[in-house]
Amino acid sequence: MTRAAPEPRKTLDPDVVAQWLARHPDFFVGREGLLQQLRVPHPEARGATSLLERLVADLRSRAEHAEGRLEQLLDSARHNEGQYRRTRELILALLEAEDSDALGQALAAQLSEHFQTPAVALWCPPSLTDREPRPPQPPRHILDEHTAQRLSALLDDRTSRCTRLTRSDWQRLLPHTTLPEKSGSCALTRLAVGEPLGYLILASPSPDHFRASMDTLFTEYVGDVVARLMVRLTPTEHG
Repeated sequence: MTRAAPEPRKTLDPDVVAQWLARHPDFFVGREGLLQQLRVPHPEARGATSLLERLVADLRSRAEHAEGRLEQLLDSARHNEGQYRRTRELILALLEAEDSDALGQALAAQLSEHFQTPAVALWCPPSLTDREPRPPQPPRHILDEHTAQRLSALLDDRTSRCTRLTRSDWQRLLPHTTLPEKSGSCALTRLAVGEPLGYLILASPSPDHFRASMDTLFTEYVGDVVARLMVRLTPTEHG
């Protein structure tokens, strides 16, 4: 009577082994020698290394990634702190302005010094300037119908927008500043406190300084503050 040949040894499914080890994390307790015998692919070179060395390499990589991420967070925090301090100085300088001309000049000086914005214009309707003892001084200008139409067209039915400025637009909208050699760029926002109060333009001779993809939250915020201060500083009929 002949014996039946033994069945070929079945190969364990790696996924099954992985699931079993995940359910039995204490399997290697008391089997530390087995850990030292295991070999896994080296993460940076050909060949194999021990499991413990691989774990050390993985932990080092994670630590380096976490350190890089922490440095990014610290850089972001430092940037936000700097932005807060610059914005605070800007608002305090605006609040100290004694009249509308001083307001415009403080705005231009602060934006140039702290926000790399070399050109600023405030276009105000006659209702805010007619009762002033003298004509507005740059960067303030009296808004006329033609300029209002052009500014409205540049905004394209939006409250604020970053866009390119042609040389002809620059010459009309920022007449008190040096004309750039080529096209520039600007952040433009509509001023209003219940009713339209003109426009604020932050401009740069660089065509890429204010890009269309940029957020305009800061420009809108400054515009909101400036509009309210302009109303407060406007002389009354009996002022």
